[in-house]
Amino acid sequence: MFVQEINRALLDGKIDAAVHSAKDLPAPSLAGVAIAAICERRDPRDVLVNRWDATLASLPAGARLGTGSPRRAALLASMRPDVGVVPIRGNVGTRIARVGTGDYDGVVVAAAGLQRLGLTDRAAEYLDPEVFTPDVGQGALIVQVREDDAEAAGIAALADHAQTRTAVSAERAFLLAIGGGCSAPVAAFASVAGGMLRMRAMASSPDGVRMFRQRLDFDASDPLAGGRVLAEKLIEAGASDILDGR
Repeated sequence: MFVQEINRALLDGKIDAAVHSAKDLPAPSLAGVAIAAICERRDPRDVLVNRWDATLASLPAGARLGTGSPRRAALLASMRPDVGVVPIRGNVGTRIARVGTGDYDGVVVAAAGLQRLGLTDRAAEYLDPEVFTPDVGQGALIVQVREDDAEAAGIAALADHAQTRTAVSAERAFLLAIGGGCSAPVAAFASVAGGMLRMRAMASSPDGVRMFRQRLDFDASDPLAGGRVLAEKLIEAGASDILDGR
């Protein structure tokens, strides 16, 4: 809803640039809009906050963790099936404030959000991205401009971060190839090192029982192709049933 409202203002000429959390921006490109910058990524990991300041492995059985993310819910169910996952809404600050009150013993949120709000002292554990795969684009901001606005594009481009653009572009290509707005829990995370992209992806049933993982290292010069190939590998590994809702 917020993305649509901002993009409507951009296309109507009411604003000259739109700033989005990359993980909230749909993978298909919007006609008339261009990505002018992908800003340097903050910490892409997810973080656990809870009333006991405990790690995920040491949480007591029956602990109730809040999340509004199907991806996080599936990963939590896969790793700790004895822990309850409870839907929660609101921004990061609101979610943190509800820890230890009512129905929530803890929450899982994006580390970048915690850092931007100066709430890192609440973090009990930063979850390993090799296991708890981050969302596509998590931790990065995207700046969009109208395709015909060269001046705005030139200004926004000053905030572009080449390595982050490469990694996030690969992740978004994966998401588009896997099905764009697919409702199944899917995730991909890429990092750049020495001219290579190291990319990890997962697809899961909502209950975390059936989970497929794939990894791929490829030349960073063609991130879009790498993202598409990784999506194909995941589908070939058996994730097609999950993606089709079966």
